[in-house]
Amino acid sequence: MHVPETSRLIRFNKPYGVLSQFTPEGRWRGLKDFIDLPGVYVAGRLDADSEGLLLLTDDGQLQARIADPRFKLEKTYWAQVEGVPDAAALQALCRGVQLNDGLTLPARARLLETAPALWEREPPIRQRQNIPTAWIELVIREGRNRQVRRMTAAVGHPTLRLVRAAMGPYTLDGLAPGAWQPAAPVSTTRD
Repeated sequence: MHVPETSRLIRFNKPYGVLSQFTPEGRWRGLKDFIDLPGVYVAGRLDADSEGLLLLTDDGQLQARIADPRFKLEKTYWAQVEGVPDAAALQALCRGVQLNDGLTLPARARLLETAPALWEREPPIRQRQNIPTAWIELVIREGRNRQVRRMTAAVGHPTLRLVRAAMGPYTLDGLAPGAWQPAAPVSTTRD
């Protein structure tokens, strides 16, 4: 895909409690508290209670290619879940999980041996003394509403904290929560 030289693309590390829109709503803050760039729009949303990588651009075609599942841009999530998923739960995530809106596409899922090096969440997740938690990495190519949370719940491991670590070639590397940086647009063509 040819991207005009004037296109602007930025990476933003969206904190917990921030909407994927510029206008605040209810108890949630908006992007305007962090980003003061006219004419950029979100390409691929994150829920207010999710954290991590959000891409914004001023190029409508690039926005569509990033957000549209037909272009198969992988999204990598780190999910802290209740309990410790076994091989069967991870295999179910990999095969696809039946949700109320249909079967998910196959994904890649693995248990992380150690928690990712992340910032403290404010407010912290709820901890229960008798239930351990674990971190899984889940790579999907879809973008259904609250999909990762619904997938982990469907295999018996509700998500407590969710961080999007990457979208295609774009990652959170070097971004503190609430910080943004320009990024170079790269091709997001179909396979």
